Amino acid sequence: MKPAPFDYVRPQSVAEASAALAAEGGAKLIAGGQSLGPMLNLRLVQPRLLVDVAGLDALHALEATADALRIGAGITAANIEDQRIDTSAVPLLQKVAAGIAYRAVRNRGTMGGSLAHADPAADWVNLLPALDARYELADAKGTRTVPAADFMTAAFETVLAPDEVLQTIIVPKLSRSARHGYSKISRKTGKFAMAIGIVVSDPDRNVFRALIGATHGKPILIPDAREIFSPAMTLDETRAGALLSEHGVAEPAARQLHLTALRRAAAEAFQT
Repeated sequence: MKPAPFDYVRPQSVAEASAALAAEGGAKLIAGGQSLGPMLNLRLVQPRLLVDVAGLDALHALEATADALRIGAGITAANIEDQRIDTSAVPLLQKVAAGIAYRAVRNRGTMGGSLAHADPAADWVNLLPALDARYELADAKGTRTVPAADFMTAAFETVLAPDEVLQTIIVPKLSRSARHGYSKISRKTGKFAMAIGIVVSDPDRNVFRALIGATHGKPILIPDAREIFSPAMTLDETRAGALLSEHGVAEPAARQLHLTALRRAAAEAFQT
């Protein structure tokens, strides 16, 4: 298996990367290459130009502000898993990073690459909307900020313009009282998720969010999880099931997998 012929450039800045994307129709960014590499070899994509942004410092920065972490999109899952960058203010980041695929993939796969690829079964695609994250998208003219919940529009589709680069992920810090759970159901460790459930409760910040993921489409975000949980934090399966049906998950076995993942996430979040 070999990719179709392409040209290759290594820009020195995000602005240069954006300019290269704008100048060449059909260009693709590459960083870790964990999704794009196989697609190139199978000729599922045949870009005329690869724009390599793996070495850009702007995509590897981590900044902690008073209320958020600003994570460069080029930071890998292994960086977070090993805490080479300090993401302890949002413990779910390390937990989820450690469960992504296999170590070889985590060594190379970047957070931004996963988000831009927008596979519905991917961990970051589901976790970051549940955390109410925001993304900074940059082009040659400047940046704009998009809520994570609005970034992915459908399976493998996002709001990224052809010349935009996902530069920074902004994740709100959790308070000390926050509780959270993340459950992923796969056929075996390292395989793609069949169902993902996430619960984030942070009373000090008036946050109680839930998310149903790996639905073959955009994640189902519940900004106010009281919609599907009782005051005793018991999942209302009738309401949650209706929500799944509204989003096209009607097959009984699939619905049960998603409900199970959500129940497990809630149990993890609220266990005593």
